Amino acid sequence: MSTPEKKEKSAAIAAAIILVVVGIGFFVLPSIIVWLGDISPWLAASVGALFVLGFFLIFWLRARHQRRRGL
Repeated sequence: MSTPEKKEKSAAIAAAIILVVVGIGFFVLPSIIVWLGDISPWLAASVGALFVLGFFLIFWLRARHQRRRGL
């Protein structure tokens, strides 16, 4: 079995990785939105909205997974 300290450390590392990846995504998102806006404003808005919703979806799925495992 894992110790509580190891579980906490693992959760912190996973959250940090998620935040770094999403942070990089939010950094490049304006360039992507401008590029897609040349094609279609609706496409650009959709991609932006999906990216923001995806950020919350990741943490919701992770919390659900942890609740199932009893963490």
